Amino acid sequence: MSKVDVFRALHPRRAPRDPLVLPGPWDAASARVLAEAGFPALATPSHGVAASLGYADGQTPADEMFAAVARIARAVDVPVSADIEDGYGLAPKELVERLLEAGAVGCNLEDSTGGVLKDPHRHAEYLAEVRSAAAGRLFLNARVDTFVYGDKDPRRAVERAALYVAAGADCVYPILAPTDVLPVLRAGIRGPLNVLARLDGVGPSPAALGELGATRVTFGPGLQRRAAEAVREIAAGLR
Repeated sequence: MSKVDVFRALHPRRAPRDPLVLPGPWDAASARVLAEAGFPALATPSHGVAASLGYADGQTPADEMFAAVARIARAVDVPVSADIEDGYGLAPKELVERLLEAGAVGCNLEDSTGGVLKDPHRHAEYLAEVRSAAAGRLFLNARVDTFVYGDKDPRRAVERAALYVAAGADCVYPILAPTDVLPVLRAGIRGPLNVLARLDGVGPSPAALGELGATRVTFGPGLQRRAAEAVREIAAGLR
């Protein structure tokens, strides 16, 4: 079984309190730590990778992002999905080729650019072209940015998600969706649902998010930020 098949098989038929938990490595060393901890797959966060490379979120050049993903994927045996932001303006065929060259089994693609939501129909067409070029070799996670740059109406998120699923997205990711609307999203969205979890002890646990409808849980740059904070504390003790 190929890595993408292994990754795809992790999503269906999840028990309510057992969502797929995908921690986000920002470099090869963190990827190895997470794989050794027993996680069956990993999902890179673009924000965390950007920080590790010295860039602000959204400012990482495409070449450096793909190189970082390649280093992470080479370092571990488990499947790695890559957050590649809005696709960096690459044509679908080139985007797919670069992901496969980096060793990724899947990707996140945002439906906004420069802080502005894209036309959902055009974005759906783009997703369909990526899906066609991938020919089953990538797991496509369509990020919905309604709760970041839109009117935060869950109905708009469901409408966008429906277009993306129809275009061939394997999973939908309404990032920053409030906890109280997750049941609405779950009821309106077909297929796997990716939910962002917090690592500060304030938000619901992955198990609780699973009960609310999450198929899989990711953490954005949360782990990288926690690691940076730990380094700050250690550094302060050394002075």
